[in-house]
Amino acid sequence: MDSNNVLFNKDDGVAIITINRPKSLNALNYETLKELDSALDRAEDDKDVKVVIITGSGEKAFVAGADIAEMRNMTPLEAKKFSEYGQSVFRKIETLSKPVIAAVNGFALGGGCELSMACDIRIASKNAKFGQPEVGLGIIPGFSGTQRLPRIIGTSKAKELIFTGEMINSDEAYRIGLISKIVELSDLIEESKKLAKTMMSKSQIAISLAKEAINKGMETDLDTGNTIEAEKFSLCFTTDDQKEGMNAFSEKRAPKFGK
Repeated sequence: MDSNNVLFNKDDGVAIITINRPKSLNALNYETLKELDSALDRAEDDKDVKVVIITGSGEKAFVAGADIAEMRNMTPLEAKKFSEYGQSVFRKIETLSKPVIAAVNGFALGGGCELSMACDIRIASKNAKFGQPEVGLGIIPGFSGTQRLPRIIGTSKAKELIFTGEMINSDEAYRIGLISKIVELSDLIEESKKLAKTMMSKSQIAISLAKEAINKGMETDLDTGNTIEAEKFSLCFTTDDQKEGMNAFSEKRAPKFGK
């Protein structure tokens, strides 16, 4: 993949996608979004990749936001297209068949916070900062921030953060449920890989179906969600992984799931 702003590395089944614009605190412009889009396609299509980690280059920022220099003179139509494209790339993360971990290594503001929220799980370093500061620029979040933040932390707290543009540290992000773990910056990638390895020891088909059931269920009512769950549950019984997992349990041995 010919890429300047997004790096793609593969390590024993784990794809690490790094936003690599450290001089601009890894801000997202069109070109970077396009490269991220391509990197996600590569991770999806690579059968050797089981888990994806998304992080930022350097020690200051995960992604400090969308690129204001590029946005400043956009027309309303251009802004709409930019918003819709960012939303589509982040939606691709959310619907990827493989688990995606955000390894948040510093500022995750605006588009960076939105990028982290599109991932399945967020692990943050102690120096991480989160926020949706767009109202201070005379705009609102445009990459699904108004939609995902309330779903993750609740409507009232999401409105408070968006209406005030307040930036919060990793301790507060953990308290309100925005992230699931805080680690030292030096341990961030290794801790993310450790979590990835745990997932990789389980049935990849089951994880993919569970992810789909959770995502689709969160977008509908409980009864419909239960129907979706039952359908995905029954699909598991068409797989070799289900047979291997249950046989291994009965035989008191570790399962050997399909690759």
